[in-house]
Amino acid sequence: MGRLSHLRVVTQDLLDADALGLALLPRDTLVLERSVHRSPGGAPAFEAEDGPFRPYRRTVEIEATEDGMHRVRQVVEYGADVAFFGRILEVLARRHLGELRPRPRPPWWSPPQRLDAQAAQALAALSVLSVVLGYLGTLLTQTMTFAAAEFGAPKSAQGVALAMVRADVVVAVGLVAWSDRRGRRRALVLASALGCAVTATGALAPSLFVLAASQVAARGLVTAAVVTVGIVAAEEMPAGSRAFAVSLLAMWAGLGAGLAAVFLLPVADVSEQAWRLLFALALCGIPLVTAVSRRLPESRRFRAAHPEAPMAGHGRRFLLLAASGFLLNLFVAPAAQFSNEYLRTERGFSAGRIALFTLVTATPGSIGIIVGGRLAERGRRVVAAIGVVGGVGATVLMFLVNGWPLWAWSLTASILGAATVPALGVYGPELFPTSLRGRANGLITVPARLGSVAGLLAVGFLSTTWDTLGPTMALLALGPAVLAVVVVVAYPETAHLELERLNPEDATPDSPSA
Repeated sequence: MGRLSHLRVVTQDLLDADALGLALLPRDTLVLERSVHRSPGGAPAFEAEDGPFRPYRRTVEIEATEDGMHRVRQVVEYGADVAFFGRILEVLARRHLGELRPRPRPPWWSPPQRLDAQAAQALAALSVLSVVLGYLGTLLTQTMTFAAAEFGAPKSAQGVALAMVRADVVVAVGLVAWSDRRGRRRALVLASALGCAVTATGALAPSLFVLAASQVAARGLVTAAVVTVGIVAAEEMPAGSRAFAVSLLAMWAGLGAGLAAVFLLPVADVSEQAWRLLFALALCGIPLVTAVSRRLPESRRFRAAHPEAPMAGHGRRFLLLAASGFLLNLFVAPAAQFSNEYLRTERGFSAGRIALFTLVTATPGSIGIIVGGRLAERGRRVVAAIGVVGGVGATVLMFLVNGWPLWAWSLTASILGAATVPALGVYGPELFPTSLRGRANGLITVPARLGSVAGLLAVGFLSTTWDTLGPTMALLALGPAVLAVVVVVAYPETAHLELERLNPEDATPDSPSA
């Protein structure tokens, strides 16, 4: 259960008849109100019919004045019934809930479409998990160049090691498919907890090969958890807030990645083996996963009656997303994996300077995530295409320049590329029915991993031959260029459509949108 608290906001003003009429209407932005019996003093009162606030009561006391105006005193008593982020939500909501003149739309920081209590609770729990998974998912990327330095491994060996880790897809597919049978919550908690434990074994690796081998299972568990997080978010969120939820979860995952890249990576400058500490710290995620397990509800769409749908009939959507994953990861995976190597070996950055570079250029990516999430709720395809072209193009330029342009293009790539996260990330869970959602999204990671492997091997060997990374990255950018065209031409528009409308076989009397 979430933490219950009790806050009180009192607002007083003089209102004319029209403004008073609006103040006495039930509201539906952050909370859906219903009119209740008047309070003992005769004042109109409203309680929450739906929303993340329990308790909630709004009372409006009215006193007529001689000039035809009305002296109004409004009292709102509320508490956020949301674990982990209840106090933050209460503070953010205070001004909006206390307004006498209600606004027609929710505040800028909230989902475009109101969340009910379970959706808010699920989003809070998934946000905490995303921090943990963000750290685990970026750990090998951030530390590879320093591990390779200890083991004396060249770029080609790094490419092979990173490609080998992509075998994690075998573990990921099985776990995500299992969630279609045994439940999203069970699979998500299990994969996250085991992911923390297995990742930590990397701290003991005696060679680059053993490090990569230890992370195959770890990355498989983390990948399964990340995919399941997206599925749960899609199954819990209302139609008008799915892309927003993906953007919010991406921001929390970015915070987790930042813990490795910004705050912890500088320890790599302490000694040649200091990077091992970052793997050992993965164990700190287990208590957080345990706390989430007590509060994360099972997906309501999984609980609702849903038919067993065959894969036949969904082949076009699967091939569309599978090809997209290959084309995108052909560039994105090596760009992420080799960025630290590029900064360290070609530009002479220390670990501390790499951390500063990441802080300055990657943190503003949250702007792209927020704006992209908002715009994607109006239409996914244009946002995705612009984000892919702009983000990839700026990244290529980053690998070709030095000095302040290096920082400027990295910053641009971070903001534009981040917009693709909510615009593209929501399609996988949206385009398949409940009984296939886990299996299909798990299988989609296979071609995505193949794209990663192809890109990593190409960069590892070609950059060794050419002794620089820039030309290879420019060559691999052809994959995302093709993807941008595919998105505009072939992708369906899914904004504001319920999952049951996108997947008619799920439309039963028990489904949430029925």
